[in-house]
Amino acid sequence: MSGDRPTLPPVRLPSDAELARDALAVPLLARAVRLARWAGPGTRVGAGGELVEEQLPAAAEVLGLLGTESPEPTESDEALAAQARAEAEAEASEAWRVAVDTGLVEVEDPSGDADSADGAGGVDDGDEGDGTVSAGAALQLIASGSPQDVLSLWLDALDVVFADATAPVLEDLAGAIGDDGEIDLDALDWDPEAEAEFLEGVLGNLYLLTVGEGGTDPVPVPLPVLAASMIVPDDMGEPTDDVLEQVSDAMMRLDDQFALLEPIGLVTYVPVDEALMVDDAEADAVPSGDDEDVSRYGVVTLTPLGLHGIRSRMRDAGVDAPAVGDLADKGADALLDGIAHFPEPAARAETEQWLARREPAEAARELLAAAKGTDPGAPLRRLHCQQSLALVGVEAEPAVREVLDDAELGGLARVWLAELGAADVPPPSESMIFWLAIDTIAAQLDAEGEPLELQELVEGLVGQHSGFFDAAWRVDHPATADVLEAMGRLHRDRKAAKDARKAAFKARSRNGG
Repeated sequence: MSGDRPTLPPVRLPSDAELARDALAVPLLARAVRLARWAGPGTRVGAGGELVEEQLPAAAEVLGLLGTESPEPTESDEALAAQARAEAEAEASEAWRVAVDTGLVEVEDPSGDADSADGAGGVDDGDEGDGTVSAGAALQLIASGSPQDVLSLWLDALDVVFADATAPVLEDLAGAIGDDGEIDLDALDWDPEAEAEFLEGVLGNLYLLTVGEGGTDPVPVPLPVLAASMIVPDDMGEPTDDVLEQVSDAMMRLDDQFALLEPIGLVTYVPVDEALMVDDAEADAVPSGDDEDVSRYGVVTLTPLGLHGIRSRMRDAGVDAPAVGDLADKGADALLDGIAHFPEPAARAETEQWLARREPAEAARELLAAAKGTDPGAPLRRLHCQQSLALVGVEAEPAVREVLDDAELGGLARVWLAELGAADVPPPSESMIFWLAIDTIAAQLDAEGEPLELQELVEGLVGQHSGFFDAAWRVDHPATADVLEAMGRLHRDRKAAKDARKAAFKARSRNGG
């Protein structure tokens, strides 16, 4: 009875304006913007667009990354200061690369060809002289662009960081340098497509774990859980030592990757406790007991901006990733079909946004018209129509009374009016009672399968109506036979279950099936 269902639950996102403000506040993009405003014709860059080494201290100072040095430094102080300067310059270099690759700055090489650099980290075999820097078109978007423009710029920056996160680690690069000083790609044993696919899968699982909660509050996910979701087969009981080792390796790689993804605002991240990595003989890389502090093994939380970013990437890849509000401007048919398999909080939020744009009476009539039909999805549409009308309230009553004599909507209308406490509700005929019972169970089967609550509903209906199955198989509803078969599976009384199966056979025979 169920039709196509969305691949993922709907996500509830802040407005584009709120997300854009978040995007402008993330450290890496904010630094890239600051460097773009600082840069000018006198800024010296290499042939690949990167800041030359002599320019990095000034860039780090502009970003406020250089601390004050002790007036009388010791050797230890000097070593720490040197390390801090190196880290500051590395952060400035990364921010500059984001500025170049997102178009916040434009680099023209010495030969006069604008945009010829392959990015700040690229390699150019041509002239190695300094390039010329000017403000890029994207810099104007920061001050005058729409929220969508800012979010598009942020997504470009995310692409840059994602590429960094899936690049080989420095230790691997160092080990793959041949005698000629060139990197031996074969010795590197690095598959860029596989690396990107793995991280995309991790982020997809993180997204699902977040939106699956159905709310808007942050959902902290332990790093071992995330790594295991990619490594451990669903049907595996106790993981083998080999699988645990793979999970451990994945955790260490993800620890580095989330450290890179946090400054772009995709996640907030509590890294793996360094003490766990000091001596593998003394500490397992995967938690082994329920009482252990799992946060020591890393905890990652997807931000609202991160939800937007991963959803955008998934949609670009063709994944159905709905968001609450997508249906607000569509017709009632699209609304009722769209929310058919949403979690209850998301379905209610989507319906509230849809109703907010319409007059109550008009909305009620549109919902009732969309609820009609004999297709497999119609029973669930009628169920959600009834729930949606409850949100309209008393102003829907005139529209509901208009369908009291409708064969498909009359039973729904009577139930809704009774729940409203309305007067003068005409009693339903026996045929309408049985039709509504079949329609209701068909909707529940489509929505939830066969849970315990449906079992109780089935047993209650059969108990209330003597000879239920003698009458039910004659109901002229497309789902009658399927519903009776399901009742035979659900009813715990053996005789009633057998009667249900017999009734299902009669219903199929009656319809020639």
